[in-house]
Amino acid sequence: MKYFLFTLLAALIIMQFFRIDKSVPEYNKTNDFIALESPPEAVSHILVKACYDCHSNETIYPWYSEVAPLSWWLASHIDEGREHLNYSTWGEQSLKRKKHKLEEMIEEVEEGEMPLTSYTLAHWEASLTADEKAALINWLTKVNSGL
Repeated sequence: MKYFLFTLLAALIIMQFFRIDKSVPEYNKTNDFIALESPPEAVSHILVKACYDCHSNETIYPWYSEVAPLSWWLASHIDEGREHLNYSTWGEQSLKRKKHKLEEMIEEVEEGEMPLTSYTLAHWEASLTADEKAALINWLTKVNSGL
């Protein structure tokens, strides 16, 4: 048992030497979703608090991003989130892709799929109230119909 615990401790210590990349990719801030679509302040606040950490280049890394293997799991979520939708590169997308992403955003919020439960457990402030969901969905629908 001692050998197992020593090995486990050694493995955890060694893991800490394998850091995640927290560098901010270069991007043109004029291509950002909020800059281009000019949401009302309340909607902008909702987007930043519930979406931007995983779906933009403006991630604010929490303290546990320093602790492997949690940091690896976090980095994986951020990479996947940016791959699906990156608000920081919104202006670079085609009109067809923008419309599709807006439809996906509406669907994900309506179905309660976003923000992820695993995210809101650690970031309770990112949980959306019924009123916030309605405001976000209504505004996204308006933007989508205007494209």
